[in-house]
Amino acid sequence: MTTLARRDKPRPMARKMLNKVPEVTVYFWLIKVLCTTVGETAADFLNDNLGFGLTNTSLIMSAVLIAVLVFQFRKRKYVPGVYWLAVVLISVVGTLISDNLTDNFGVSLVTTTIAFSIALAVTFSVWYRKERTLSIHSINTTRREAFYWLAILFTFALGTSAGDLTAEKLNVGYANSVLMFGAMIAVVAIAHFRFRLGPIVSFWIAYVLTRPLGASIGDLMSQSRHDGGLALGTTGTSAIFLAAILGLVSYLSVTKVDRTDRVVPEAA
Repeated sequence: MTTLARRDKPRPMARKMLNKVPEVTVYFWLIKVLCTTVGETAADFLNDNLGFGLTNTSLIMSAVLIAVLVFQFRKRKYVPGVYWLAVVLISVVGTLISDNLTDNFGVSLVTTTIAFSIALAVTFSVWYRKERTLSIHSINTTRREAFYWLAILFTFALGTSAGDLTAEKLNVGYANSVLMFGAMIAVVAIAHFRFRLGPIVSFWIAYVLTRPLGASIGDLMSQSRHDGGLALGTTGTSAIFLAAILGLVSYLSVTKVDRTDRVVPEAA
């Protein structure tokens, strides 16, 4: 993926950063889907099973997310454990934001889906206007990283609303939702590899679609058979996917197969 080169000379005291995002490999997409599934089931587990309630769960997880993002921003390179922990937590928080709007404030899923779509579009617009690129291969300054994580938050919130709208309000069902969103991602992949759809556009469309895909998988596995699920429960589903994430992240930490090594100056 080609990014625009910075024309200005780096300041002598500018801090050096490596790209803060992993290379987009099969491991990236696999862990991303696992994280989105955990975001759906873990939020339900904390809210219902542990009895924290939606408001308390939202406050606690938001505080934990902020703490982890502080560590993420302080790193000068991509660190798998910190990066993917942030993705898991932002998945949970994105789910909780959508759930709070619909459950506590009575905002319809149609409205939240439209609102998050607009918020994401505005984020991309401002990001591109400021940086002239939306490539994740250029997350090498603090400002770009801030845009990146804000966009990620809105993709998770949007995916939650869109997934719930499709599976529940439109009565598509969990299994059919998995097939539908999986097919949509396949279409994007074909458009990219066969018809040369731009890599940046392809990436972000697929990134948004993996959220409702993961949420639908989580609901399919955790919900009761009466509701069309496999009745594994939020506890069992969360444990299975967290174990899978831990295994894959450990593998990436050791092998470093998804690490990028581009060094560029960070804006002072």
